[in-house]
Order: sequence, then structure tokens, then C-alpha cells
Amino acid sequence: MCLAIPGKVAETYRQDDLLMGKVDFGGIAKRVCLEHVPEVRVGDYVLVHVGFALSTIDEDEARRVFELLDRMNQLDELRAPSP
Repeated sequence: MCLAIPGKVAETYRQDDLLMGKVDFGGIAKRVCLEHVPEVRVGDYVLVHVGFALSTIDEDEARRVFELLDRMNQLDELRAPSP
């Protein structure tokens, strides 16, 4: 099943002319492409699918989605080491 995971943007930067960021997923930080959400700011929450932020969401919605995914045991990919 393909899911988008909510995360909090901790940092934004440009890499090879792409908007990128460090996104925190409940204590696990991953590098994410932010090009689809150019208005995003540090502290915002985004929905991420396969390394791409697809949309921004508010903190309450992010918390609800994250808790639901955790109860469904759908967060194992986050715990896997990044390449």
C-alpha cells in the first residue's frame, strides 16, 4: 500500500536548483524534495510520499494521520536506514 506520511519541516535548502528539506517524522529525520510545495516554511507540516512532499497540512491533521499510521503498523519504512 502506498501512503503519504506527515512530517514537520525542520530545514529548507536548495540542492541542484531544487527546493529540498530536512523533515522530521516523529524523531526520524529524512531528506525530502519540497518542489511541489514551494510556499512551505520551517515549522510547517507536509505529507510525504516516496521522498516528495505533496501538500501541506495543519499540525492537528498531521498528528491524527501519524497516530493512525502508527496503529496500523505502517511506519516501518521510516525506521529503515536511508541510502
